Amino acid sequence: MSPRSSTRRGNPPLEYSLLLTATLCLLAFGVVMVFSASSTTSLLGESGDGAYYLKRTLVFGVVGLIVMRLLAVNGVKIMRPLTGLLLAVSFGLCMAVLVPGIGMEVNGSRAWIGAGPIQIQPSELMKLALILYGAHLLATRTKMLKGGIGPLMPLLSVAGASLALVVIGDLGTALVTALAIGALLVAAGARMRDLALLAAGIGAVALIAVMAEPYRVSRITTFLDPSGDPGGAGFQLIQAKIALGSGGLFGTGLGESLQKAFYLPEAHTDMIAAVIGEELGLMGITALVGLYGMFGYAGLRIAQNARDRYTKLLAAGLTSMVLVQALVNLLAVFGLAPLTGVPLPFVSYGNASMLVMLAGVGLLLNISAAPRNARLRVVHGSKSRSKAQSRRSRGGHSRARGAGARGRRRAAG
Repeated sequence: MSPRSSTRRGNPPLEYSLLLTATLCLLAFGVVMVFSASSTTSLLGESGDGAYYLKRTLVFGVVGLIVMRLLAVNGVKIMRPLTGLLLAVSFGLCMAVLVPGIGMEVNGSRAWIGAGPIQIQPSELMKLALILYGAHLLATRTKMLKGGIGPLMPLLSVAGASLALVVIGDLGTALVTALAIGALLVAAGARMRDLALLAAGIGAVALIAVMAEPYRVSRITTFLDPSGDPGGAGFQLIQAKIALGSGGLFGTGLGESLQKAFYLPEAHTDMIAAVIGEELGLMGITALVGLYGMFGYAGLRIAQNARDRYTKLLAAGLTSMVLVQALVNLLAVFGLAPLTGVPLPFVSYGNASMLVMLAGVGLLLNISAAPRNARLRVVHGSKSRSKAQSRRSRGGHSRARGAGARGRRRAAG
């Protein structure tokens, strides 16, 4: 059964089911691994509660699922008119992060606002807002892609100004957002020459941003030579490699990780893949990557089958947002890229990231479930039947007239 016929009959298409299955499996995987990675340090830490991060993950997970469900029903229709407002709110919140007394600094990165247990990361909201804005602009102004960099300036200027605010406190999220926008341009049909120029410009800006902060420079140098500072900047990467190597093929067993107990910093956030590798081994990492592969396949199928250009680009951008962030995180944990501090989508502990990612999934589900030009096909079929009936009718009248004429000629003869 084709996706279109199943949609007309009320059943969701295959990619809808695959996307929902992959998302729920990743969330369940994340809940289990967040508890495993954080229970020891939470119990012995300030909170004294081994389930502290588990409870928060469950609360924000339930809120995120509610948001996902609401957007899956009518998300595109709701969010498209609100894109400008969402972008303005995100811009304002990112500026508020830089204000002393409002913004919070964690591990050398100033990217959070809030107090106590309620903390949000505005850069995550900005990521979603820019994808919505980019999809809308590229869908309505198709000539932007035909004249070089100049016509793209309305998009590039807004994205550049927004990312300039994000990169001050959160280079990792800025990198993920820039790559997602790049994937959106590729999906829209941008020329490779223009993309190469943009990549060069982004690379230059990223180099300047890295050189501006000492802790970012140390991350680069540590990536190149972790053993150069094994007790300082290289400690986290070395411990991640030890965790992955200790897991072997099948792992040490769920909950049996040794590295998570004060050896591996941020074990429940951006380093959770190292705990998965230690406790579940190569098989656990393979299952994790397979779930992201399922998510990517379903998301790209949704983009391919979307009903119009805007939803095609939006689906491609949202899918790229998830896959790029997962790739950046995993490469950093495996020691193949510098540490950026971005969480693993749906799996790592991260309240703002989880809410934004689930909102993106809700929009993808809404795009997948939408009927695809059913009215046009019915009208086309009606017209075809009408034309066929008209031809048959004309053929019958002409045959009748022909028979009548032959009868008159025989009578006259």
